[in-house]
Order: sequence, then structure tokens, then C-alpha cells
Amino acid sequence: MQLLVSITFLLWQISEVVCSENSTADLRYLLTSVTNRWATNTTVAFPGDGDKFTNVTERWTVFKPPTYVAAVSPGTEDDVVKVFLATGGRHGYGTTLGNLHNGVEIDLSRLNKVSINKSAGTMTIGGGTTFADVVHPVYEAGFQTPTGSCSCPGMVGVTIGAGVGRSSGVFGLVQDSLISVRLVLADGRLIEVSEKSNSDLFWGVRGAGANFGIITSATYRLHPQINNGQAVNLDFMFPLDSASAYFDVIESYNNSLPPELSSATVILYDETSNSAAVLANWVYLGSEERARALLAPLFKIRAIKTAISVVPWSEVLAVAGFNIDPILCETGKIRAIYSTNVRNISASTYTNVLKKMDSFYQQYPNARESVIQLEIYPNQKTLSVSSNFTAYPWRDALGNMIINFSWLERNQTTADAVQKLALDIRKTFVDTSGYPGLSVYVNYAYGDEAPDQIYGKDNLPRLERLKGIWDPDHVFRYSNELPGRRP
Repeated sequence: MQLLVSITFLLWQISEVVCSENSTADLRYLLTSVTNRWATNTTVAFPGDGDKFTNVTERWTVFKPPTYVAAVSPGTEDDVVKVFLATGGRHGYGTTLGNLHNGVEIDLSRLNKVSINKSAGTMTIGGGTTFADVVHPVYEAGFQTPTGSCSCPGMVGVTIGAGVGRSSGVFGLVQDSLISVRLVLADGRLIEVSEKSNSDLFWGVRGAGANFGIITSATYRLHPQINNGQAVNLDFMFPLDSASAYFDVIESYNNSLPPELSSATVILYDETSNSAAVLANWVYLGSEERARALLAPLFKIRAIKTAISVVPWSEVLAVAGFNIDPILCETGKIRAIYSTNVRNISASTYTNVLKKMDSFYQQYPNARESVIQLEIYPNQKTLSVSSNFTAYPWRDALGNMIINFSWLERNQTTADAVQKLALDIRKTFVDTSGYPGLSVYVNYAYGDEAPDQIYGKDNLPRLERLKGIWDPDHVFRYSNELPGRRP
């Protein structure tokens, strides 16, 4: 009880200080006071502290970011309980995060321990653990785990949205492997959440977790390795005049993509040809011989270059897309990202979008780092799980279309053109998506979507009720907030 009283008092003090005239000086005094009894490996940083502050607050995208007056990097779970916006990989990009001004960041990156119980086939990770931290220990232990699309996002952050990825066809969503979490609530309580403890909240955490608290650790079920842990990575770069043929091949896999085969396709600018091009990454969780047979039509299309390798599954994120992962994970860039789910693959739509991007690249050379990502992942295992098992509402989605605009400097003319084209391309995708309207995976949401377009119409009443129970004051409201009456 004494700990809870102290935590609540500290949170009240922080909220009072941030609103005061001398907030910076007062907050520095409050957060560095010896009465906080921070762990020795917990650090506190402020604007003006140089790299010490930048290294724990710089985000993957700086488009409409949150702002902070201080950052606390807890070294222990107990210290997480003492403070409040928490970040893991700082990879979230929804513009609703930018509604936080002069906040206190909780940087969870030091909570990155990975503990594997081989006999139980489980893994427990800290709340700041990224996929890069996880894949190699899991592989070395003889297991496999589903991941997101690149190495830098925090695994917990991906999980509480859903966790779509290349192995969704065989393992389901990342959240489908989640066993339990330890969650810090807005009132400072630290609770266990699982099927056996606070089970209704566990349903909501898996799909809308950012609305309920801060996860300090999570435990997952691990899976036996497929094909002795080996995967086939196939990369192709197709020129503009080969793209339509490639998109026709993608469409041929409509509702027939094998569970072990996935595709991540990127429309991008090719400097050599000064035009749009297509980077196609395919991953097969099986033999190279079978992969080549399944993708035989691709080898008949003229490509600028190709690369095929057999690698441990733990290396896929690193080698995929001609080793594009470091570029995908660069921080501090302007990125405006829109998205929509699809359950229908449409070659004509993708060709249309490609032409629009080619024209955009010519007109706005300062925005040639912009890309369109077509994630097409099999969903057999995802669909085998009951639709009400978790709060994620889009289990029937076959793909996610990600419209990722990036430009080199703050330029209003470019920003206006980006918004106009992004909305146009999103509508183009929606029109042939197979859904009656816009539907968006919460981790890919821009921030202009209606709540039902993110969380699903059928899930909203239950989620709103949970919000009223576990966060009635809407403390956790900066990441695609659930609707409901605020105090």
C-alpha cells in the first residue's frame, strides 16, 4: 500500500509541475530527487542534455511527433511503476502520438532481457525488447517465433496491435503466441494479465493494448522450428516495364498462397533508371527446390537483379529485400504513413498506384525516399483462431498496403502534395480491397481513421467498457485512443 501511495503522489506531482510556470526547473528537481530511490541503472534526461536525451527520445519518424520535457529510462520494473508515454523501439508512427506535448517519456529500452525456458517452450522478454534482441536467442535454443516485418520495432508494441508477419500462415499473429503480460495501470498498480488472471483485459490488450497501461514484461509460447530452422529468401528488382507482369503473378495467388510462402513488395524510386521500380521479397519456410517451383512464374519476368539464399529463419529480417533492414530502421526521418487492409489482391490497382508514384517521383525529387509497401502474408493459421479470441478484428486480411511518404526537409508544398496523393492512393487500395470500406491494422494507422475502422464495429462496445474499468481517466490516450467519456 505504501508503494502505491508513493507512486500516486509522484504522478500527481509530475502533473502539477508540468502545468506550472517554472516547470522545467521544478521537474528536474522532482525527477532527480533522492526520495525517488531510483535503481542505480535508471537514468533521467532533459532537453539540453545533448545525446543523452536525443538517444532515448529520437523516433523512427519525426512527422508530427510527441514532445517531452523529460525522459526516464527505468532500469527495473519497479521504476516503471513510478513514472508516465512509454516507448520501446520508438517505432510507432500514428499521428495521434503527436497530441502529447511536454510529456514525460518512459524509455523502456533497458528492459530488454530475453529469458528462454527450453523445457516449457516459453520466452519472457522485457517491455523494451526488439525483434533484433529476440530472434537469435530463440533460434539458438532450437525454437521459432513469429516476428514483424523488420528488426527494430519493440516486440511488445507489435504484439499488442496484432503482429502480422511472414510466418502468419503457420504460426498466426504474434499475439496468438502471447501467454501473459505484466501491466502497469494508470493508478500505479502492477498486475498480471493472462487467460487465467484478468482474462477480459487480456482479450483487450491483444489488439488495443496501448489504451490500458505499460507492459513491463511479456511471456510467449515458442514453436518448433520449420525445415530445421532454415528459410529461403528470394529477392527480385523489377524495372518499371516489368511491374505489370509481376503484379499479375501476385494476383494469381489470391486465396491460394501456401501458408509457408509470404511476400513483401515495395514500389520505390530507382536512381539508375530515374523511374519507379519494384523490389519484391519472397520468403518460403521450406526447401529451396519447392520455393523455386512455387515461384517459377517470377523467374520468367525480366529483372534488374535477383538474389536467392537459404538462411536460418533468424536471419530473414536482416537479409530480406537485398539487406534493406538497416534502411527501414533509420531513425529521425520525416515519414507520413497511411494504410489499409486488403483481403483481395488486385494487379490493376497496384499498376495504377505504381504509375502515380512514378509521376510523383518526377515532380518531387526531394521525396524520392517515399515508398509503397505491399505486405501480402498468408493467413491460414491466423484464420484458424476464433475471431473473438483477441480484440484484433481483421483476421481475414490477406495483406496490408502501407503508403509511406518521406521527404528530406520540411517543405509545405511537398507536405500538401503528399497528403493529397496519400489519401488518393489509400482510396484506390480501399476500392478493390474486398472490404466494404476503410479498415486499418492499428499499428499501421495514420490517425485520421474512425475508431471502428481500426478496432472493428463489433469490438468497440466491449473495448469501451474495459477502458472505463481499467483507465477511466483516459491517461493512456495518445495512441489511437478508444472512444468513451473522459472525466
